[in-house]
Amino acid sequence: MIEDNPDNMTTIKAVLQNRYSILEATNGKDGLKKTFEESPDLVLLDISLSGMNGITVVKKIKANKEARHIPVIALTARAMKGDRKKVFEAGCDDYITKPINPEKIFEILEKWVLGRKTCQKY
Repeated sequence: MIEDNPDNMTTIKAVLQNRYSILEATNGKDGLKKTFEESPDLVLLDISLSGMNGITVVKKIKANKEARHIPVIALTARAMKGDRKKVFEAGCDDYITKPINPEKIFEILEKWVLGRKTCQKY
């Protein structure tokens, strides 16, 4: 999971802790590095990161031959008209709005990680 807000990180970890292995990064640069090094099953990506934003991160993941297969799920408070389209055009595979709805997040994770015992997120 790549999330720079400690409160959001805590909330998502509390929701997912008993079902998934969670690896964390608090900025885009570290998240990108961990994604390339660890090749996780899935990346939960905050779009509004300081420094390297989520749009740049997903573009770099999808441009990388070894990482482009990894599903990237946008986590964003941006829910205005056009924001969803921008996220998908950048390369995200799915989209979850904040505040996080636990049922929705499980639905999305099951969709992308069907049949796997663990899911690593940055």
